[in-house]
Amino acid sequence: MNSRENSVAFGAPGIEPRWTSSAKEGVGTAYHTSCRLWFTLSHGIVNEIYYPHVDQPNTRDFQFLISDGETFCHEEKRDLGHLIEYPERDCVFYRLTNSEPRGRYRLVKHVLTDPHRSVLLVHTKVEVLDESLRGKLRVYALLAPHIAGCGAGNSGWCSEISGTELIRAQREDVHLIMACSTGFSRRSVGYVGFSDGWQDLMSNFKMDWEFRTAERGNIALTGEVHLSGSGEFTIAIACGRSYQSTATKLFQSLAEPFEIHRQAYVRQWQRAVVGPEFDFSDRTCDGGGMYRLSRCVLLAHEDKVFQGALVASMSIPWGETKSDNDLGGYHLVWTRDLVKSATALLATGQTGTPLRALIWLAAIQRPDGSFPQNSWIDGTAYWSGLQLDQVALPILLAWRLHKQDALGLFNPRVMIVRAAARLILQGPVTAQDRWEENAGYSPSTLATVIAALVCAAEWATEYGLTRPADFVFAYADWLVAHLEEWTVTTNSELVEGFPRHYIRINPSDPSAPDPHADLNTTMIQLANGGGLHPARNVVGGDFLHLVRFGIRDVNDPIVRDSIEVIDRVLKYDLPQGPAWRRYNHDGYGQKDDGGAFDGTGVGRCWPILTGERGHYELAAGRDPKAFIATMENFADQGGMISEQLWDTADLPDGRMKRGCPTGAAMPLCWSHAEYVSLVRSRHDGVCFDRVEPAFRRYLLNPVQSRYEIWSLRHPLRRVSRGKILRIILAAEASIVWSTDEWAQTNESDTSHESTLNLWFADFPTEDWPEGSALAFTLFWKRDQRWKDRNWRVDVF
Repeated sequence: MNSRENSVAFGAPGIEPRWTSSAKEGVGTAYHTSCRLWFTLSHGIVNEIYYPHVDQPNTRDFQFLISDGETFCHEEKRDLGHLIEYPERDCVFYRLTNSEPRGRYRLVKHVLTDPHRSVLLVHTKVEVLDESLRGKLRVYALLAPHIAGCGAGNSGWCSEISGTELIRAQREDVHLIMACSTGFSRRSVGYVGFSDGWQDLMSNFKMDWEFRTAERGNIALTGEVHLSGSGEFTIAIACGRSYQSTATKLFQSLAEPFEIHRQAYVRQWQRAVVGPEFDFSDRTCDGGGMYRLSRCVLLAHEDKVFQGALVASMSIPWGETKSDNDLGGYHLVWTRDLVKSATALLATGQTGTPLRALIWLAAIQRPDGSFPQNSWIDGTAYWSGLQLDQVALPILLAWRLHKQDALGLFNPRVMIVRAAARLILQGPVTAQDRWEENAGYSPSTLATVIAALVCAAEWATEYGLTRPADFVFAYADWLVAHLEEWTVTTNSELVEGFPRHYIRINPSDPSAPDPHADLNTTMIQLANGGGLHPARNVVGGDFLHLVRFGIRDVNDPIVRDSIEVIDRVLKYDLPQGPAWRRYNHDGYGQKDDGGAFDGTGVGRCWPILTGERGHYELAAGRDPKAFIATMENFADQGGMISEQLWDTADLPDGRMKRGCPTGAAMPLCWSHAEYVSLVRSRHDGVCFDRVEPAFRRYLLNPVQSRYEIWSLRHPLRRVSRGKILRIILAAEASIVWSTDEWAQTNESDTSHESTLNLWFADFPTEDWPEGSALAFTLFWKRDQRWKDRNWRVDVF
């Protein structure tokens, strides 16, 4: 027995912890809610194990080390070739085959979770193909705990229960236990970089250390697998809230044959498939494989306690460079991403998860109608920005569920009313656009807000609430009337011959927005080191939402010119097909030398933008089949679609290859959702996202706006004669006003739009002389106080 047995590992607390690569090849969990454990895969191994929620990772990675004890020790993820396969249809169940490059041996692993318990099961068969290695090969399980989202402060021990050798770790109230169905011959816990199993085996290809304790550090657990004659064994990793409950789950899982677990796991997933009327395989280019997998990927990202909460991705972008200080990663809920995922699932015929998502959103909505920029799955806000599209998107989800008669007994009225009121009071300038980087007039945000408000008004009309419906319609019509004024430049120098086009965003101070920001002269400070540029010369595909929702015609000359501009500036022809960057000068992405994004970088191509362009082509009457094929080919060998793709020449060191994923998030649920929506749209022959009431109102029978809207958030300084100037306020007020430079004063009380709990007053300007001006101030009735300023609106 080694003299260090029963001893404490040396090298505390270990090296500074880092997360692993975000480049996942698979994600999985049981479909049943009683299993509250998720896993990710890449490079032939398991990476993060999430428990008890989909937003809490507890490991960095789990892999095998393989040694002959004399001449080599191979690390699975670095030294072996990898093949990932899906043995069953409509199921996130994996077969990983990791082969030694010289063909001397291979490991065949089947990975899933216990269908009813929070236990990861990795059934492994070691196949020795070189007779000289038979009887000599040793396999070691190596697990790096990062419990409760932290790589530091973990403690590990070797322990036994009922004669079974266990290796366990703990941090706070989360426990993790690893065991092997055939037992461990040796076990050790150590500090990463000093006394861990990797250091031990790489020094002389043998496991010499058997430390039993390593507390409060960055640790690793190592166990030598007792190989039976068949070479088969199952590693079980259980998570729980106490040592005893975790061990109980683990032993109960190992008490049943792996095949029983496999059958139940697969059966659960396959029972979740909706009827054949939602099988759109004939609308894909790969026989439906990516479509079915994408549906599973989206479903797998839903939490099982806080049901309806879908995180953006079970990954941490550029995780290998991120420490414990980066708590969020992408395993947070963004309302935008959640609604994209839920809508895509709705496109596949799923209604349960989308309805749960809507109810979850209603539960976290703030009293003012807004939603967090992003949050943990319990609704706790993480970042604090306000994005108007994220206030609008839940209305669109509610509308789609309503039109499919899928709301059940849930009534989203209060959520919709509060969100609509917030949009009216806060708009049209968003504090952050959909890329979460700039404030201003954003084409995609405005399109989303307009679509949502039209849905809210249409819904009110169905219930006979014509007065609030007209109020909301009036605001939406006003937004539509000003789209070009706010978001189309007439003086661009970006592409010769195309001075007029949509821009990415017309910037404005989020704390005091300019209601007349001149986008031909405004300057935009781009995030992530992108620099200062004229807003008229920064473009993106955000305007495509105007076509997608049915607000602007696909053949509108400005739309067509804008397509030409973004194609010349942002389009890249990758091996798989066309791809686009978000906007020129984007700094969020892999550096030119292949280095990780660290606050600066180069924004690369996003697969979702290929999908968005496919929806435009469909709206234009063209078949988006080629775009569907391109998105399918963007996926890695496990079928995961990334956030970003490397779009320049291959790097000499092989780290980055043209058309392949960068270190950004993968899988990105938004990417899979965009693909699924495009497949459904191709089947329908119309964009699945098109809002029919908006399409009828603004394209089939165009409605002209009769109003100009003034609010404290957006205090107009001028109004065209003949329009009705509507002043909208959050509280009751008297408006004291004059049109003759205060020679005479008038007083008007505000009316109450009770459904929305907004107050307003209308001032028709058709009888006012051109060149006149309305001067006014406010007296708040509830507080019995004057607003401490006057305003002036010129009539022209």
